[in-house]
Amino acid sequence: MSGLSQTERAGCTKILKLMSNDDILSLSDTVTNKLIVVENITEAIETILSFSKNAEELLRRKKVYRDIIFKYLAKEAVVMPPNSEKHQLVKRTLELWSSGKVVVDESVPGETYDRKGKPTETACDSMDMKAEAGFDPLVLGQQFCQWFFQLLNSQNPSLGQQPQDWGPQHFWPDVKLRLLSRAGSEQMEEFLGAELVSLRLLALTREERLLFSPNLEPRGLKALASPHGLVLVAVAGTIHRDTACLGIFEQIFGLIRSPLEKNSWKIKFINLKIRGQDALGGSEMAAPALSYNSTELQLLCS
Repeated sequence: MSGLSQTERAGCTKILKLMSNDDILSLSDTVTNKLIVVENITEAIETILSFSKNAEELLRRKKVYRDIIFKYLAKEAVVMPPNSEKHQLVKRTLELWSSGKVVVDESVPGETYDRKGKPTETACDSMDMKAEAGFDPLVLGQQFCQWFFQLLNSQNPSLGQQPQDWGPQHFWPDVKLRLLSRAGSEQMEEFLGAELVSLRLLALTREERLLFSPNLEPRGLKALASPHGLVLVAVAGTIHRDTACLGIFEQIFGLIRSPLEKNSWKIKFINLKIRGQDALGGSEMAAPALSYNSTELQLLCS
């Protein structure tokens, strides 16, 4: 019998689906010593999960390449240095699965489980988080960033996953995007309106194949709320294409509830600064920190 928990099983399934069909079939032969003949990829994945003693053994298999685990962690919005070795990625993946953080269970589309296997709110549901007594904007900021960057990164065809529901519906009609990029020369772009903003952000991942990896640790994330209901979320992170780290980014979101859409949060404005590797000293790449301080964010609230 498999020694995988429900959370580990869901995560391993995602990793296996990032592998080639030939590697999945080969791995199935390895874990069963060729004693079981499978008919298709779905059966092969189920066999691998059932005959693996534990998650670490499966992740350390030769066919589960370093780049596959790196790609999986990026999809889960986990920041790892691009030069991380496989054993470091395996260790971080096991920590993620044992931390109790949300992991999608493949058997129930759209439903998620905590470390005890009980249903929790999905990343998309976090956009509907209610403002209760003791409302903490930082908690909203963490949930929002996990939701937003998983959604945006899913549009990148190099990940080989089904794109999630991206579109103008997540933005206010008069949303404004200010995009400042520094890669050699400095370039400023501004876009107004939900359709244009949605398409420009989509182009970053779908056409330019960029992958955003936010740093959700305290140095990389700040959030505050105004008395009028505007919540500011500022986050720093690294930008990748395939396994290459291209630079860093800082992004500020302005979020306001929509009373006509179940009081869910929608994006009012985005300020995005991208700095290419040429403009960096090198030491910032692993876990970039925000350059904005709380005073500067408060000015945006006023």
